[in-house]
Amino acid sequence: MSIPTRGFVNAEQSAKDEPRLFAPGNVLPFVLVTALFLFWGIPSNMNDILIKQFMKSFEITRFKAGLIQSSYYMGYFLLSLPAALIMRRYSYKTGLVIGLLLYSAGTFLFWPAAIVGQYGFFLFALFIVASGAAFLETGANPFIAVLGDPRTSERRLNFSQAFNPLGAVTGVLVGTVFIFSGIELNLTQISALKAAGRYDAYLQHETMRVVTPYLVIGSVILIWALLILRTKFPKIAEEAQTGAERAKGRFLDLFKYRHFVLGVLAQFFYVGAQVGTWSYYIQYIQDYTHQPEKVAGYFLTGTLVAFGVGRFTATYLMKFFSPSKLMGVYGIANCALAAIGVLFPGWVGVFALFLTSFFMSLMFPTIFALGIKELGPNTKLGGSLMVMSIIGGAVFPPIEGLVFGATHSMALAMAVLLVAYAFITHYAFVGSKVRVPDGEPRVTG
Repeated sequence: MSIPTRGFVNAEQSAKDEPRLFAPGNVLPFVLVTALFLFWGIPSNMNDILIKQFMKSFEITRFKAGLIQSSYYMGYFLLSLPAALIMRRYSYKTGLVIGLLLYSAGTFLFWPAAIVGQYGFFLFALFIVASGAAFLETGANPFIAVLGDPRTSERRLNFSQAFNPLGAVTGVLVGTVFIFSGIELNLTQISALKAAGRYDAYLQHETMRVVTPYLVIGSVILIWALLILRTKFPKIAEEAQTGAERAKGRFLDLFKYRHFVLGVLAQFFYVGAQVGTWSYYIQYIQDYTHQPEKVAGYFLTGTLVAFGVGRFTATYLMKFFSPSKLMGVYGIANCALAAIGVLFPGWVGVFALFLTSFFMSLMFPTIFALGIKELGPNTKLGGSLMVMSIIGGAVFPPIEGLVFGATHSMALAMAVLLVAYAFITHYAFVGSKVRVPDGEPRVTG
């Protein structure tokens, strides 16, 4: 992208003219919105804890437990586009406040869901939480990008995105410490509790353990909504497009861009692979190493730390390597690691799957950026579809649950990941190459 200049300046003058990261008076809105990147990372990764916990407290299969992710990501799928339309009609601030209120309401529903002891009620609560998170994710990214000089938009957004892995780690750590009781009964102990008439009380106690963490999170989110509501937000100018230019953007035109269509599919497979790995990682560890649930939870926390480290590392490496080629190499690495997890269940497989988080870390933003290239006036519509493609997170866990039910092997269930990483690798090397349809203007800059 070319940057307008006002005559010739020397290097010293250029340094003095370097734009600030924040425009004057925008620091507080930046801080309040940046925190949202952490907030929506918490519940999406606490789902991995809930899957294990509800398998215990509701005595459900791995397939039914996988519906936790289905309910959650269905909220994203259904609410992302309405969120964008509301923020386009009103403001980013309005959309973010609505998102926080939905998020908070969903967490508070965990209390009555636990009291009545209905698994379906919990799924509904998670859907509401995800609906709020969809508002936050749809609004926070573009808001941060335009909150200041365009020349520093990438720095601002990269800084804010760095807080999302922190939210992921926080969610798993909170779940491991405060939701997992560490009590895992064998068949003899279960029979004894049933004989004594105390087994139902044990299950209820395990179910109630999820309530307090979610109520605390919901309270923080509600306070944050009030802070944003009372904070004066700057007026954000819309993109420099005329009405005529906006009119050119049509949904059906997107299907003319092969790299975009394949990008949506790649994003679907990526989110499916990410959620599919983390959702059943605890169960994989317990099946093949027989570690307690808390130890397995700490392993999950560790792999999320690797995810965060991978994101920073990839950002640095992109200074020297093409993002698409780097993602292709990372895709090959994850194909190999996933294959090891399938073929060598046990500690070797545990650490192989552990490392996949490092290599998957660059995939979401890279696929997103590659997919929306050269879309011109269709960019906003394309971005909305990219967000909606995370419905893959709702599809993969139930499929893995079905494979486990048929084979009784968590390792074989992880073979689903191979399909995802193979497609992403193909997209990185081949499918992401931009081909602008005949008659469409080529976007430069």
